[in-house]
Amino acid sequence: MSTDQEKADFYQSLAKQAQALIEDERNLIANLANLSALIFMSLEDINWAGFYLVDGDELVLGPFQGKPACIRIPMGAGVCGSAAKNRTTQIVSDVHQFEGHIACDAASNSEIVIPILSGRRLIGVLDIDSPSIARFDSIDGLGLQKMVDLLQETIV
Repeated sequence: MSTDQEKADFYQSLAKQAQALIEDERNLIANLANLSALIFMSLEDINWAGFYLVDGDELVLGPFQGKPACIRIPMGAGVCGSAAKNRTTQIVSDVHQFEGHIACDAASNSEIVIPILSGRRLIGVLDIDSPSIARFDSIDGLGLQKMVDLLQETIV
């Protein structure tokens, strides 16, 4: 993508597709499955897209697209666990420089993780990996947050 505006427009279009897929469905697993597939087939230069769901004091692998992944991540560990514990989006340009990074796939070099909330309750995280350094930026963060916002509206 050549310009920030083109990238923002891409995410606006992606959010419309996501909304059409999930707006009338209340089953969380079905929505996570469809969103992981939509993200994986739509974003360039990624090698994993999926979700981890809260299970006690851990995150457990949910629907995803890509190579097999780590099944359990302790809350606060790695990029996913940090995003979950702090309830903040994590954009990591080089995962090898992230203290405590959990290498589920050695080919991953950058990552973005966005928490999913239902009210004040943490549900899980959206996790996307790329084989490229510095693949994700604030425009990706805003665009993917919109998809998480749409998902959050379906959680009852």
